[in-house]
Amino acid sequence: MRKTSVIIAAALFAFSAPIASFAAMEHDHGSMPMEHGSMKKEHGGGMMSMGKAAHEAVVEGVKASFVVIDNREMMKEMKMKESHHIMVMFTEPKSGKHLSEGEVTVKVLAPDKKEEIKALMEMEEGFGADFTMRKPGKYGVMAKFQLKDGKVRSAKFWYTVK
Repeated sequence: MRKTSVIIAAALFAFSAPIASFAAMEHDHGSMPMEHGSMKKEHGGGMMSMGKAAHEAVVEGVKASFVVIDNREMMKEMKMKESHHIMVMFTEPKSGKHLSEGEVTVKVLAPDKKEEIKALMEMEEGFGADFTMRKPGKYGVMAKFQLKDGKVRSAKFWYTVK
């Protein structure tokens, strides 16, 4: 019971940690709103640095950077069906200015053609949600996003689970 409590506490801490950008030191974060109360930003750390850079694309003037975090062991111990955390961060390609307001929906298509669709939760510097990707194979990841400018954009890529 004590081990389970420690694991749950560690997981809650990991998921509540602020998200750091890929090039955090190059961006001016002074004008960015804090969405999580008084949590301090951790440049160069956070969940974005925990995962594997999965895809990057510039779509109609917005750079979308996707990261996939393999949480299979931790989620299994917590008796959760999800296994991976998918995150996306948006920036202006030329200035590197962070774009943090909007709505994002992701659909994951499993190798067996089952679909999982979720709205990503807005986090300090990106958007993220947990998905079930337990079986090895190629997963299709399709994102639709609408940022503050009101334009609907989309990006898609394949992610291989080993």
